[in-house]
Amino acid sequence: MADHLSAERRSANMARIRGTNTRPELRIRKLLHALGYRYRCHLGNLPGKPDLVFTKRRKVVFVHGCFWHQHPGCKKATLPKSREAYWTGKLRGNIARDHRSCAELSELGWGVLTVWECELQRLDLADRLQSFLGPTRVT
Repeated sequence: MADHLSAERRSANMARIRGTNTRPELRIRKLLHALGYRYRCHLGNLPGKPDLVFTKRRKVVFVHGCFWHQHPGCKKATLPKSREAYWTGKLRGNIARDHRSCAELSELGWGVLTVWECELQRLDLADRLQSFLGPTRVT
C-alpha cells in the first residue's frame, strides 16, 4: 500500500512527533503532582533516560506510547502497511532498547514501572502508581 502523502508532508508530520513531554506523559505528571509526589524528568545519567525519576525512592516510571513501544495485545500496536521491513526493524529496536534499559536499571537497584498510553483511561491508575511509589511525605 502506497503512502497517500507526499514525502514533504510525511516528513513534516513525523517531525511533529515528540519524544519527551508527550500528552500521555504530561497527564501522568499532572496526576502524580496532584497526589503529592515530586519527581525529576528525563535524567540522562540513567539507562533509558526515564520519563519520571523519583531519586530518593530509587524508582522510575516510563510512559510508553502503545504504537512506538508495541504494547503486547493492544489494538494501537499495529504495524503500518507501507515499508513493513523498515517499521518492523525500528519497532523491534525500540522494544529491545526498552528491555535493556529496564534490566540495567534493575541491576542498579532501581524499581521500574511502565505505564502504557492506553492505560491512562483506567480508573485504578492512581492506585497502581501509589502502590508502586509508596506513601507521599507528610509535611
